[in-house]
Amino acid sequence: MLSASAPLVLLQHGGLHSLLGKTGLAMLRYRRGPIVAVIDPDNAGAELVKITGIPRPVPVVANLEEALPMGPTVATIGLAPSGGRIPAVVRRDVEAALAAGLNLANGLHTPMADDPQLRALLHPDRWIWDLRREPQKLRVGAARAARSPARRVLFVGTDMAVGKMSAALELHQAGVHQGLAMNFVATGQAGILISGGGIALDAVRVDYAAGAVEAAVLETSGDADWVLVEGQGSLLHPGSTATLPLLRGSQPTDLVLVHRAGQRHLLSLASDGPSIAIPPLPQVVKLYEAVAAVACPALSPPCRVRAIALNTGGLQPGEARSAITAAQEEAGLFCDDPVRFGGAGLLAQLQEPSLTKEPLARL
Repeated sequence: MLSASAPLVLLQHGGLHSLLGKTGLAMLRYRRGPIVAVIDPDNAGAELVKITGIPRPVPVVANLEEALPMGPTVATIGLAPSGGRIPAVVRRDVEAALAAGLNLANGLHTPMADDPQLRALLHPDRWIWDLRREPQKLRVGAARAARSPARRVLFVGTDMAVGKMSAALELHQAGVHQGLAMNFVATGQAGILISGGGIALDAVRVDYAAGAVEAAVLETSGDADWVLVEGQGSLLHPGSTATLPLLRGSQPTDLVLVHRAGQRHLLSLASDGPSIAIPPLPQVVKLYEAVAAVACPALSPPCRVRAIALNTGGLQPGEARSAITAAQEEAGLFCDDPVRFGGAGLLAQLQEPSLTKEPLARL
C-alpha cells in the first residue's frame, strides 16, 4: 500500500532520542524513499544528525502544519509506545494530516481505519493503513519451511529493542551489494514500513503465529538463495512470546544473536517488575541452540548461532572495537557491529564453509 517513492512525514513526537521512536528512527536510517519532514516539538529546528547520529538531511518541525509545505503525501506514525496506544498530541497531528488530504500509515496496536472520527476526515481516494492486522487464510505451522532450499537466517536477541531488524537490514544491504539473491522478511511495523511487506507478528493469534511466519518465509524464499528473518522479542524476556513461533515458522538454518554492548540486565521491563540479569553470552547461545533443536528437529545440520551482532551505539569507535573483541572472546563466536561497520563482515562469516562444523563456543 505504501509505495517506495511516496514522500513521508514522520510523526515522531518525543521519539528522536529514545526507544519510544525506534520505528521512525529505523525508517530514517533504512528507508530509501523520501522522508520530507519529522515532527517532534521537543526538537523542532534542530539538526537531525546531531540528535540521532543519522546522516540524513531531514528537517525537524513542530507540527503537521509546518510540514505540509514540504509536500508529504503520507503521514507515518514513527512511535512504538508501551501498549501501542496513540498519545493525544500525536492524534491531533493525525487528524490534521487526514484533514489536509494525506494518507496515513499506522503501526500502532490501536486501529484507526475503523475510527468514525478519522474516517470522516479522510479525503476521497485516500487510505488509512493499519499495519497490525492479522493475515487472512492462516494455517497452523507444520515446519514446512524446512523444505525450502534457501538459507534461512533468523536474528534473535538478548533483549527487546537491541537492533535485530537493523542487523538484518545491514546484512541484506551487504548481500544485495554483492549481487546475492537475498530477501528480507519483516515481522514488525518498522520492517514492514521499510520493506513494503511482511507480517505484524504481534497481531497474529498465538495458535497461528508459527504458521504466519512459515507462510511469509515460503512466499519470500521462492526466488531467493538467502532469506533473512527479522527477529522479535527475546527468549530471556518474561513479556515476549515471539521468538518461539519465529523459530518454528522459519525453520532457520542459522541464527545471529544480537546484543547491546555492556548491557547486563533487561531494559525493556515494566517499572514494577524485578531486575533480570542477562546470562553470559555462551549461556544465551546454548539456550537458543537448545530451543532450536526442539523447534526445528528436522534440520540437518542442526541450527546454530553463527555470529554475534553487537550493538555498540553510544560508544566511541575505539570503545566499540574493544567491546566487539571482548564479546568475541567471551562467546567464542565471530562478532561485529553491522550498523556501525557495515554488514560485509557478518556476511563473510556466514559464507564461511567452516560453518558446517561446530562453532568455537562448543569446542
